[in-house]
Amino acid sequence: MTEDFDVEFIDRGERKARFLVRNVTPAFANGIRRAMIADVPTLSIDTLRVIENSSVMFDEQIGLRLGLVPLTTPPGEFEEGDTVTLSLDVSGPGTAFSGDLISSDEMVQPADDNIPIIDLKEGQRLELEADAVLGSGKDHAKHQGGVAVGYRHLQRVEVVGDRDEFGEEEPRILRGTIEDDGELVPTETFDHDLSQRFPGKEVEVHDVPNAFVFDVESDGSFTVEELVTQAVDSLTERADELEQAIQL
Repeated sequence: MTEDFDVEFIDRGERKARFLVRNVTPAFANGIRRAMIADVPTLSIDTLRVIENSSVMFDEQIGLRLGLVPLTTPPGEFEEGDTVTLSLDVSGPGTAFSGDLISSDEMVQPADDNIPIIDLKEGQRLELEADAVLGSGKDHAKHQGGVAVGYRHLQRVEVVGDRDEFGEEEPRILRGTIEDDGELVPTETFDHDLSQRFPGKEVEVHDVPNAFVFDVESDGSFTVEELVTQAVDSLTERADELEQAIQL
């Protein structure tokens, strides 16, 4: 990549966003996607110390469920392999939720409080301690902070004429984001049907070179902005390492 890339947000939220990146190659776009999935480390529960479990579920099953609870992971505060201890002590009748987990570090909390862990009946109790470890998605899927990451070419729509007035107008389905006279328009705004956006018109659709629209959703370990920034940083670090290795 020989020039600076440009980023423009189309939809922007803490956990879900859509943004356009210009002046990047397909290889670099795919590198960003892979880095968001595999390279950005998150905290996830890895081991349990069960004090009491009189529920109907085995310790291993509870450990699996707890490992899938996203935990907030402040960027730069931990190194891979660091651990944070959380505890859980719930008695029935009632449901144990992720929000019942008590963390030893106030920066590390369940990203959502309403994830059910187990239903407890009268007289049943679940008490345990759990160690969350910082790891990356390339080692285990539970560390993937980017739960839905994809990209498409930005496409430009050009009106080339009028339809035959006696011809039947058929749906023309297109998904993603189009550029129409300089405006970025998500296709869901016209039900993914170009015939609704351009009624009675003949249009041509072209890929915009080196321009990609990303749809990114975070599991809550961090914001989309933090996820993307860390992914790009990881690519930069690996490129620097490769450059140094070649010069040796």
